[in-house]
Amino acid sequence: MLIRPTEEELESYGSPDFTIYNAGAFPANRYTTGMTSTTSVAINFHMNEMVILGTEYAGPNGDVSIFFGLSGTGKTTLSADPKRSLIGDDEHCWSDNGIFNIEGGCYAKCIHLAPEKEPEIFNAIRFGSVLENVIYDPHSRIVNYDDDALTENTRCAYPIEHIPNAKIPCISSNHPKNIILLTCDAYGILPPVSKLTSAQAMYHFISGYTAKIAGTEDGVTEPEATFSACFGQPFLVLHPARYAKMLAERMEQLANAKYELYDVFNLQIPTSCTGVPSEILNPSKTWKGSEESYIKTRNLLAQRFIENYMQYEDQASPEV
Repeated sequence: MLIRPTEEELESYGSPDFTIYNAGAFPANRYTTGMTSTTSVAINFHMNEMVILGTEYAGPNGDVSIFFGLSGTGKTTLSADPKRSLIGDDEHCWSDNGIFNIEGGCYAKCIHLAPEKEPEIFNAIRFGSVLENVIYDPHSRIVNYDDDALTENTRCAYPIEHIPNAKIPCISSNHPKNIILLTCDAYGILPPVSKLTSAQAMYHFISGYTAKIAGTEDGVTEPEATFSACFGQPFLVLHPARYAKMLAERMEQLANAKYELYDVFNLQIPTSCTGVPSEILNPSKTWKGSEESYIKTRNLLAQRFIENYMQYEDQASPEV
């Protein structure tokens, strides 16, 4: 998954800037202070070293768009657009000089994968890729992507070169014109598309909301709200408000569209959006149950946001 060096770069390699010790097959001591499981990914920025224990998890010119979102929100699927060049599906850096990817591959969900729906990802799975948690016929060696006997979280890691429209090297000197925060809102409360102010973008970036869907994990029988600060809480070194401020400083507003206010969440919903039926843009108009059940569910989700954000509000600006 890491970017592969050229022959010339290997000849003058020198000393490593950062060393990773991968002992993924050896479990961490879950009874050590601060540990909650047998999996540990520990980083020492003073010694420039990382130690991985108890996991063998694989990981993942023109205008630029960038997605933020937790696992399962559609980053890899949406980035595999045949009409756009792919810089990467995960692990990017946004500097003063543009966007670049620090990985050399992609990490896609495979459950119910089909060539008709996601041809770029389906065709990328060939020699040189690694499949995880899938079921296949031992005789024909054909994978059954619909089989979730082991888990819904079936995955494939493949080199970015397997995507025909990949941009090699994975660098763009342009800054994003579109910043999209993705969520899988299983409650059906958040609008499918809405415009955020800088303060709202900071709030939702810090919240890092998505929802577990019933049936995807053992014991999950109804939607369950999940929050991960900045969509990557385990990897944050500084307070989430610092990263949210950095994002707000780089944001650009959406333009040339008409919006209506979506109360409680105070979101701006477009009255029309290319490729999206206008009748589904406002969740209150598509709710299948009674108005009372809609209001109850909406307020429940709003309360979850409020409770989660209380842990960060001490360093948040009044606008957020």
